[in-house]
Amino acid sequence: MIPDRMSAVEFRAIQKADQSETPSKYRNKKTTVDGIKFDSKREAQFYSSLKQLERAGQVYEVELQKPYALTVNGQLVCTYKADFAFYDAIQKRNRIVDVKGVATKDFNIKRKLMRAIYGIDVEVIR
Repeated sequence: MIPDRMSAVEFRAIQKADQSETPSKYRNKKTTVDGIKFDSKREAQFYSSLKQLERAGQVYEVELQKPYALTVNGQLVCTYKADFAFYDAIQKRNRIVDVKGVATKDFNIKRKLMRAIYGIDVEVIR
């Protein structure tokens, strides 16, 4: 046996370490706040500001990744997961907010379906 060869386990460990260093498609950096993983720093910052508003009593019923079934003619087309859903006490209305660096084609379609099916305008924070 050749002593300078690595085992399959060592190779996979090195390969896995290399994968975690590669940047994401949209260059966002995953961030953890209050034990919750967010897809970007911007999303984590919005969550932090939303929690402050909740403590001040300005927003209620904050939900993360709330799913909405997008059904057309009785058939499930797809599911949309809102980054944030909450009740705004100042504006006296429910709000759906998505934090986006880049609005993809899929997101734009789901946003239009949310308006058509539920009458909800998804707000985009950039």
